[in-house]
Amino acid sequence: MAYRETEKVRNRKAATREQVLQCALVLVAQSGFSGIQMTQLAKQAKLATGTLYRYFPSKESLFAEVFKRATEIEVARVERALQQTSGEAPDRIEEALRVFARRALKAPNLAWALIAEPVQAEVDQQRLEYRMRYARLFADAIQQGIDEGSLPLQRSMLSSTAMVGAIAEALIGPLAKVSREMMVPANQQQIIDDILRFCIHGILCSAERRQGAPL
Repeated sequence: MAYRETEKVRNRKAATREQVLQCALVLVAQSGFSGIQMTQLAKQAKLATGTLYRYFPSKESLFAEVFKRATEIEVARVERALQQTSGEAPDRIEEALRVFARRALKAPNLAWALIAEPVQAEVDQQRLEYRMRYARLFADAIQQGIDEGSLPLQRSMLSSTAMVGAIAEALIGPLAKVSREMMVPANQQQIIDDILRFCIHGILCSAERRQGAPL
């Protein structure tokens, strides 16, 4: 007779897998993906190193899952800001971008890992999906702004993709270790304000200023 896992065994395995992911998230937040060793992770999760591979077939697959979990948390925060901020679309978008930037600068090791750290192809695929999730959220907000008249006519997805790329690229310098060590809170706020000014100006720029370029 073939062995069938009981619900108790399935729950135990799910709990162990979740424990591994949570420990890995902590380590990524401390030192990025490059700083994680499977022996170190196993020790944190109170497991034998070989046991980790029962839940994740490779280090790359583990990292991809950790990346996915971390980005789900960050995307949810941005989505909440878009939904809960009052005012017109530009106000909602600005607040959501501010949440993104503040959280990045508050947890620079994690943000660097998610935005810029060199990673394997499997993890990099998650990064592309992460960018697209943000882009879709902001594209919806931009389209709402167009519909309500608070934003000029534009390709909402193209504008959103450009905006997400701009804020991610603009944060790379401040998130670099040498920059972090020299930064004070006032500088962080100025950086956030400057980045947001650029992003919001981009979506507020009227179509007429582009000399009637076709949309």
